[in-house]
Amino acid sequence: MKVLVTGGAGYIGSHTCVELLNAGHEVVVVDNLCNSSPGVVERIEFLSGRQLSFHPADVRDLSALDQLLNLHAIDAIIHFAGVKAVAESVVNPAKYYSNNVRGSLTLFEAAARHGIRRLVFSSSATVYGNNQDSPLREHLPRQPDNAYGRGKCMVEEYLTDLSRADPSWHAVILRYFNPVGAHPSGLMGEAPLGAPNNLMPIVCQVADGQRPELAIFGDDYPTADGTAIRDYIHVLDLARGHVDALQAALGNEPGLIFNLGTGQGTSVRELVATFEQVNGVSVPCRIAGRRVGDAAVSYAEVTLAHERLSWRASLSLEDMCRDAWRWQQQNPQGYSRKPLPDLQGHGIADIGIPAHST
Repeated sequence: MKVLVTGGAGYIGSHTCVELLNAGHEVVVVDNLCNSSPGVVERIEFLSGRQLSFHPADVRDLSALDQLLNLHAIDAIIHFAGVKAVAESVVNPAKYYSNNVRGSLTLFEAAARHGIRRLVFSSSATVYGNNQDSPLREHLPRQPDNAYGRGKCMVEEYLTDLSRADPSWHAVILRYFNPVGAHPSGLMGEAPLGAPNNLMPIVCQVADGQRPELAIFGDDYPTADGTAIRDYIHVLDLARGHVDALQAALGNEPGLIFNLGTGQGTSVRELVATFEQVNGVSVPCRIAGRRVGDAAVSYAEVTLAHERLSWRASLSLEDMCRDAWRWQQQNPQGYSRKPLPDLQGHGIADIGIPAHST
């Protein structure tokens, strides 16, 4: 198939593009590069050994989308494009509704105009809110408590209504838990522009000496070690989940929703200890106060994805920590240093990608 990947230069999008190309699909990427680098495109192509088509555009620009869709006979869409910092969404909700909700509706309008009605939507476990017991199951009510989660919920509801009203629409909604890790080559990873909002990039920067310490927000939660528990999933497992979900979008059943996680919870202290152990580094920590709205425990029930998509996470927490640190060591400034260092003229077989432990 020819697949349009919105936000394909981002963290999860770039890894998914590699998996799509490896699976034999053609890939077209649209990304406004607001939180990503154009340098990732050549790394996607290098790792897959195949080319893609890249268009620097915003999904809120209907004219640009029309031009792109006139150029390419797209079979399906994987929609990542959006902004994703929960704390920022609280202080700047307009940015989140504009990018994540208006951008999605504009994309869906353009898709319909060009006869494209099969898509995979990048949603989030934030739609469950923080007041429900884990494991979180897909049938639970959506109770988001911030603009980021509410925006994701709105798009989910729109797609559900659209599928009910028009059976030709086939949307698969994927609710992510906590993506971490990097490509095992060390050539692609999480590289936020500006200060990171997620735990693993901060852990890597502390281990690398770019930050003096890691702030752990709360050590008095009702958990074994007092720190919050989350479901961390390797970004490669998540990317492969999108390839499997794409096949589901070709079926006849509308409105499919799946959690993508490991189904296991890991505390902040456990993640830091594992990172230190597998990488032989130190991550100094200090305890800070709890953040408003943080849940004590959040992890997924993933049976539905196992049964319906034949998908399950296979990579371990050790793999996540090892790959994240390799990416950090090779790219301490993210993609801004230089493209494909020391790899010109070499093939993928020459760089010796490490095997995972699983």
